[in-house]
Amino acid sequence: MTHHANDIKEKFSELEGREVSVAGRAMQMRRMGGITFIDVQDRSGRIQALIRTNDLDQKSLLVLDNTSIGDFLGVRGVVMRSKRGEISVGAREMTMLSKTLRTLPNKWQGLTDTETRYRNRHLDLMMNQEVLRTFEIRAKFLKHVRDTLDLRGAIEVETPILQDVYGGAKAKPFTTTYHTLDDKVMYLRISDELYLKRLIIGGVERVYEVSKDFRNEDADSTHNPEFTQVEYYEAYSDYEEFMKMMEGMMSSFVLKTFGATKIEYQGETIDFAPPFARMYWVDELEKLIGVDVSSLTDDEAAKINLSEGLGLKHPDRYHVADSLFDKYLKQRTLQPTFVLDFPAYMCPLTKIKRGNPLRAERFELYAGRMEIANSYSELTDPIYQRKMFDEQEIERKKGDEEAPPFDEEFLDAIEYGMPPTAGIGISIDRPTMLFTNQVSIKEVILFPPMKSPPGEASTK
Repeated sequence: MTHHANDIKEKFSELEGREVSVAGRAMQMRRMGGITFIDVQDRSGRIQALIRTNDLDQKSLLVLDNTSIGDFLGVRGVVMRSKRGEISVGAREMTMLSKTLRTLPNKWQGLTDTETRYRNRHLDLMMNQEVLRTFEIRAKFLKHVRDTLDLRGAIEVETPILQDVYGGAKAKPFTTTYHTLDDKVMYLRISDELYLKRLIIGGVERVYEVSKDFRNEDADSTHNPEFTQVEYYEAYSDYEEFMKMMEGMMSSFVLKTFGATKIEYQGETIDFAPPFARMYWVDELEKLIGVDVSSLTDDEAAKINLSEGLGLKHPDRYHVADSLFDKYLKQRTLQPTFVLDFPAYMCPLTKIKRGNPLRAERFELYAGRMEIANSYSELTDPIYQRKMFDEQEIERKKGDEEAPPFDEEFLDAIEYGMPPTAGIGISIDRPTMLFTNQVSIKEVILFPPMKSPPGEASTK
C-alpha cells in the first residue's frame, strides 16, 4: 500500500495519472456492464476502485469474481476521475487480502442501535467511520496532556493497580483476593494520589501517571466505573499555578485541533479562550439559598436533605453540600469554569485555605456542565492529616461505604516531611465527550462495560 484513501483525494492534482496502491475493506460494489465499482475503506475514509475487466490479468479477474462486501482487497492502479467526476483508482491489479465469512450490517441503515454498537465495536468502527475520529481525538488529547507535563519536566511512572489500602478519593472500591498472598483482600485503585505523593516525599518533585481507576458505583451518562485520568503532582506549587496550567493546556489543544478556541457542543458554543471563569461556590450557594455549607453540621445537613428533597441515603454534610452544588450551580458551568474553595470537611487531603480555616484550596474545572479536572494545594501537615484520616474512619464506621480507610503507611511517609505541592486529576473521557460532541461517556470508551444480553445469565 502506497497511499490512504484521503491522501489520494487531498493530493489528487499531483497524483492524477500516477500509479498507486490502496488496501482496505470492500464496503459497496456496483456492476455496470464491463465495469465494476468498489468502494474501498481504510482508516482515513473511502476511495472508489474503478475496475474494467479488460484491464485485469487472469489472477485479478478471479479475485474480482470472488469478491464480496466485507472482503479486504489490495488494489493497484492509476489515479483518475470517473465519468461522473469521482476521484478513483483505475485498477490494474487486484489482490484478495482477507475473506469475510459473515454479512456486514445493512449498507443503507448502517449500525445505529447503541447496545449493538457498544457490544460489537468492530462493527461500529466498520460501519460508522466517525467513531474512529472520536478515538483519534481522544488519543490526541491524551498525547497533548502528556506533552504538556513532559515540558514541565515531569516523570511518568506506574503505581500499583491492586492495593491493600485504597485511598485518594471518596468512592466505593472493587474488591478481589490475592491468592499468592494467602488470599489477602485487595482493592482496585480508586486513585493514584497517595502513591504519587510518596514519590514527591522521596524527592521526585514532578511526577504523573496515566491511569485506569475503578470505582464500584452506578454508571450514568458522565460516569463509568472504569475510567481514565492523568494524575500529576508538582512540588513547590499550588492550585493557583495549576489553574494557569489548565487554561493553557485546554485552550492550546482546542486551537491546535479545531483551528479556533470555540467548539460546538449539543447546540451550544463553548469557548476555551483564557481566562476561564471563577466560581466561589460556597458564597454563590449562600446567596441563592441562604446556607453556608462550609460551616454545616451533620444534623443541619439531614434537615436540608429533607427540606430540599435531595433523597440522600447518607445525608451527612459532605453529601448534602455536594448535592446542593449539583442542584443549584452545576447548570451554570457550560463555559470553562474553575469551581473554587470547597468546604474543608470535603477535602481530607487538601491544604486549608490561607485566611479561612473553614475552606480548602481546591478547584474543580467544569466545562459543558461536567467536571473535567480536580486539583488541590496538597495537605502536607502529618499531624492534621492524621486527624482527617481519623474523621474519615468515623464516617466509615457510620456506614459511609465511600469513605476511604485509614492509611498508616502514607502517614509514615509524610512524617518524613513533604514539600508544598499541588496535585491534579485530569479526566480523559469527559473532555473527549466535549471535543467530539457526545452526550454519553460510553461513546468515548472503546469497550464499555455492558449488562448481560436479555436471556443470557451473568456469570456469578
